[in-house]
Amino acid sequence: MSKKPSAKKNPPPQLTDDQKQEIREAFDLFDTDGSGTIDAKELKVAMRALGFDPSKEEIRKLISQVDTDKSGTVNFPEFLNMMTTKMGERDSREEIIKAFRLFDDDETGKISFRNLKRVAVELGETISDEELQEMIDEADRDGDGEVSQEEFIRIMEKTNLF
Repeated sequence: MSKKPSAKKNPPPQLTDDQKQEIREAFDLFDTDGSGTIDAKELKVAMRALGFDPSKEEIRKLISQVDTDKSGTVNFPEFLNMMTTKMGERDSREEIIKAFRLFDDDETGKISFRNLKRVAVELGETISDEELQEMIDEADRDGDGEVSQEEFIRIMEKTNLF
């Protein structure tokens, strides 16, 4: 049974004026020749300045996605569009990590059956122990009986809840 993509797309994240200014400054800093565009090498350095560490392959992919005029370089509107998406992805990951910490109240770095049951009770959910265990088993990739932060992130990103 294949899952159909949802009809409504998530709206693009909204950046604050400070974030837009930070992106503009990074772009201008690495547009060393003042051409109004940056190439792949400059793009990698600009993204690093904004807190990302893209691979060469990711840079190639990003340029192909936003380079609407097929120049092989990125102008500011293209760069702003790209970084808006990247910052939205980063925010989503941070939200997932915050959610993980709510479950991991004993700060073991893992979500145990007990942690999951406590949250279910707090939320007033009547979920059987068997169902709770199935949830743990579904996310538990290394078979240790608990869900690590990386396992939690993987399952949350897979479900598109964030």
